[in-house]
Amino acid sequence: MITAKGLILALSATSPLAMADEGPSFDCAKAQGVEKQVCQSAELSAMDRRLAEVYKKSLAATDAATQKRLRAEQRGWLKARDECWKASDQNQCLTLSYQMRLVELQIESGAVVAPKPVEFVCGDNRKPFTAVFYNDLEPNAAVLTFAGDQSIAIIQRAASGAHYSNDGVDFWEHQGEAKVAWYGTQMTCKVAS
Repeated sequence: MITAKGLILALSATSPLAMADEGPSFDCAKAQGVEKQVCQSAELSAMDRRLAEVYKKSLAATDAATQKRLRAEQRGWLKARDECWKASDQNQCLTLSYQMRLVELQIESGAVVAPKPVEFVCGDNRKPFTAVFYNDLEPNAAVLTFAGDQSIAIIQRAASGAHYSNDGVDFWEHQGEAKVAWYGTQMTCKVAS
């Protein structure tokens, strides 16, 4: 039996005001393309709201030249995010897109202190490989650098060890040994002494 109080609570949960707290940072009535999927997902909507907050704080904390660069980067990110309509798993593509941008903005803003890089020896060690683990960020991430190229990888669930990945990069470390896939190159690495 639904009481009057229960009916009011149920109706208020679907009011535009309540849905604004649950929806993304943009107006879902005007959503196009993958934005519709963001509107339909509580998880993606929450990431969108968080990204909007982090982006706004980043803009407020910088000078005019940096704001101009951040705005251009954000437009580029939106364009790339919107390309997720082509992905076989659009939800996974959107999730990774939001996670990567959140990490980029948090690191660039200087809101987080950069941890000390961990150096690895891979194969003949002709090309340096380092990892910087940002475990105080949400989501946890690692900035991986191989032979001067850099990539951000997001933490993944793992039965043991630490596992970070993104499209093209996979890093799985367990007991001082790391299995690394770097855009087609497979490596076994050990923490440098």
